[in-house]
Amino acid sequence: MLKTKIVSGLEKPFLDDSIDNYEAISRISALRGERLTLEVLYTFIPDEDVLFRTGAVKDRFEVKLSGTLATHATLGQIKSVAVYKPRLKGVEDDGFLRTAPGIYPDLILPMTSDGAIRPEAYSLEALLIDIEIPRDDGSIVGENRLSVSFSSPKLGGKLLSTSEVNIEVINALIPEQELIYTQWFHYDSLAHYYNLPMWSERHWQIVENFARVAVKNGINMLLTPVFTPPLDTLRGGERLTTQLVGVEKRGNEYFFDYSLLDRFADMCNRIGIKYFEVSHLFTQGGAESSPKIMGYEDGEYKRLFGWETSSSDPEYRRFLTVFLKDLVGHMRLRGEDHRLTFHISDEPHEEHLERYGTAMQTVKDAVPGYRIMDAMSDFSFYSKGILKCPVVSTRNLKPFLDAGIKGLWTYYAGQAPSAGHLIAAPTCRTRSMGVKLYTHDIEGFLHWGYNFYNNCDSLYPINPFVEASGENWLPAGDAFSVYPARDGECHESLRLIGFKAGIDDLGALRLCESLVGREATLAAIEETLGYAVTYDTYIKTSGELLRLRRRINEIIKTAVS
Repeated sequence: MLKTKIVSGLEKPFLDDSIDNYEAISRISALRGERLTLEVLYTFIPDEDVLFRTGAVKDRFEVKLSGTLATHATLGQIKSVAVYKPRLKGVEDDGFLRTAPGIYPDLILPMTSDGAIRPEAYSLEALLIDIEIPRDDGSIVGENRLSVSFSSPKLGGKLLSTSEVNIEVINALIPEQELIYTQWFHYDSLAHYYNLPMWSERHWQIVENFARVAVKNGINMLLTPVFTPPLDTLRGGERLTTQLVGVEKRGNEYFFDYSLLDRFADMCNRIGIKYFEVSHLFTQGGAESSPKIMGYEDGEYKRLFGWETSSSDPEYRRFLTVFLKDLVGHMRLRGEDHRLTFHISDEPHEEHLERYGTAMQTVKDAVPGYRIMDAMSDFSFYSKGILKCPVVSTRNLKPFLDAGIKGLWTYYAGQAPSAGHLIAAPTCRTRSMGVKLYTHDIEGFLHWGYNFYNNCDSLYPINPFVEASGENWLPAGDAFSVYPARDGECHESLRLIGFKAGIDDLGALRLCESLVGREATLAAIEETLGYAVTYDTYIKTSGELLRLRRRINEIIKTAVS
């Protein structure tokens, strides 16, 4: 017997769970242009049927989608990965699905080459139904029945199970994404994993594959390694050089080659990246030193600046001023300087105020009027006028919100009690970030690990399929949102897709606000849930989140009809 059930895309089905513990979804609504994900759960229970007498592992079931939206949908396999460290110990947080090491669902694989599944007896397994609702096809507005059928080629195509869901497409277009969204892209990780020279032709191809998946999931700002990013590197150590800008020193003058950067920018334009996030110009955690900068001097290729270069070094400050002015001038000639954002140092603290402020002044003087932002959570950096665009940890947002800062950014890393990007966290916790971003009118979101496949301090690379915690460094999933495929393609995770659903929630809320006003939209959130969704809360159940989105869609439907 094969039991199947369509559920929302918010579930994380564990192999040892029961299909009876999940609530089937019979109908759901979406806006035009939205990415809608559902899941179909299935469990094979052996019986005396002739189909299974020779052993289930040799049998395969064909899966077919049918209905008006079937041509806009694809199927993927939800697979489980090893999780040794689901959460940080000693942190009070009861918002996890499980807390013991084990096998957790997260990885999305394409269907097999024959489009079939081979179920494991008694296990709960799942497929992802990924639907790209068309923006401009009026024929799908209204009710659409989507069916998922399982049949046996061995029994001449005998139908074994069918599950159905009704999808209402509302005649309203989800707005263009306003949120500026970055997850830090680690180019060295791809070179290491695929054993390729940095910026070789094959490396460029794989970088673009991974970047396309990022864009598909709402990421519209890409970390741009003009120099090797000084991130998560042991003091005195080195990460693989990823520098896009060529440097040559002749006497006292510096000259720059932008050919690789131009190719990078062209790639971004081709795939839909809107913003260039210039990598950090000083080392992480307080701007102590310069990043590693390689270049030619007297015909020799060597490290011109690095850990040994103090951030206050006059020659580095002079170099930085010359470079930044030249960079902006080059990008201005391309008509793209307005897309630049700059970083000083990642996560400085109060004891670094003076040094950080001096570094900031150097950059501001060189590129006046451009956005400069950093992940930090100490309010004094803002209150003293040092950093005008702070990217604040979700757990430390309150003083910044109380100050009424406009254009605020936020991020999370590690185990943030009111947010979640971890494999062991429920998807509703990840997705509810969209509602929080709306509640506080947040301009941008940053996550540090799109594809960080190194261990702590980048001493050596790790295998993300085995070390989801960066070798027991972080809670599983914090360091990456995607997995590397054998062929150089990029596999999504449930977490990445869940956050994209949150971005679509944010778009729906902003559309709702444009139709009925902000007060009415905020009231609808609180009335539906019974509580406000703020920086220190999250939506705890899938049912609550689905109910909220249904309410917002109903308001939109009424307003546009």
